[in-house]
Amino acid sequence: MDPLVRFKDAHSKGIIPDDMYDLVLKRFPIVVAGINRIEKASGIRYPVAYVEPSLVISSPNPNSYEYGILFARTIPVLFDDKFQVVIQISAPLIAYGLKGTIHAILAHEFLHFIELIRKISKMDLLSDEISGNLFENVYSDETRLFEPRVVFKDRTLLNHITKKFPAGFRDYKLEDKVTKFWADKNLPKSNISLDANNVKLSAESLSKIKLSPAFLSKIELLHEKSLKIHKKKLY
Repeated sequence: MDPLVRFKDAHSKGIIPDDMYDLVLKRFPIVVAGINRIEKASGIRYPVAYVEPSLVISSPNPNSYEYGILFARTIPVLFDDKFQVVIQISAPLIAYGLKGTIHAILAHEFLHFIELIRKISKMDLLSDEISGNLFENVYSDETRLFEPRVVFKDRTLLNHITKKFPAGFRDYKLEDKVTKFWADKNLPKSNISLDANNVKLSAESLSKIKLSPAFLSKIELLHEKSLKIHKKKLY
């Protein structure tokens, strides 16, 4: 699948103007380089990724004026009994993010992806609490299972991640740029409530998910190493 297919489609329908289309296409190689870099640093293939032709905004609750920009999301998809994790990358991130920021966000989503796979392999998504709040669990970064320095053998990439995500990701310069050059110019926005991120997977659909044993044992090993680091931090 061409990761730019939805973006190109939006451009051909006149939703994305030419100058923005050219800018995202020109900078898209940064994303490709980031994905290659993460695969090399982790030894694991990056999931399917695509460019979302809109600014994705989440509001925590309908009565609040607060909102957050979601520059990328990890989305589990169940389609014809086939399970896949898809990474959605927003076009404004590609247009205005610094290379280090784009790579850090891609790496961050990759950690969500392996966390999700591990939870599925352990059938942890079954309890109501987890299947109802799958995303809140995956996104509560404080409880993150995987330690970036265990997963990625790439010092520069690790620096980007630890600088960008000390506790929750906020890049105010990037947010300002995206607000000014995307939102204020009335380019497409998608509003999602964080509940929309919840995916309920039934026991039956979970049992049908086939994951490669070699992949799972690699993830398990990374998890064990991460636990050791977490314990050291505690003491």
